[in-house]
Amino acid sequence: MRNVLVLNASYEPLSIVSFRRATCLVLDDKAEIIEHDGSVLRSPSVTLPVPSVVRLRYMVRVARRRQAVLSRRAVFARDDHTCQYCGGPADSIDHVLPRSRGGGHDWENLVAACRRCNLAKRDRTPEEAGMRLRRPGCPPRPRSWVVVGASRMPEAWKPYLARAS
Repeated sequence: MRNVLVLNASYEPLSIVSFRRATCLVLDDKAEIIEHDGSVLRSPSVTLPVPSVVRLRYMVRVARRRQAVLSRRAVFARDDHTCQYCGGPADSIDHVLPRSRGGGHDWENLVAACRRCNLAKRDRTPEEAGMRLRRPGCPPRPRSWVVVGASRMPEAWKPYLARAS
């Protein structure tokens, strides 16, 4: 399914929605198409380009800064699917300070890890296991919710996301 970037009236990125939802916003005259992918939706009465980026016609007040929700997918995206111990491909999540020893389930304590390193570390800290953490866990950058919200980022979105960062 295609995703569409929704911009506020001020061109600030707001969210990612399905192309079906974006098409409804355009047809209801609540948004305008800024970028499209070249394909066309046809009906007996309407021909409409398939949107890639839409801009709302009215300003939406954003109450607070958005941040990616803590999830397995978000941790992998933050760590670029790379094991933070050996640098190989990651396929699991590791608590740096194990939960059984008081470690929390938060951005600072979670890193992507390969199964081999995760099993070797077990219920120990990296120092106790003789392992070195390549990069400590940290909260994601402000615009990382876009990476987590979409499986891939289309080229058409990049100018609008770079402007907002």
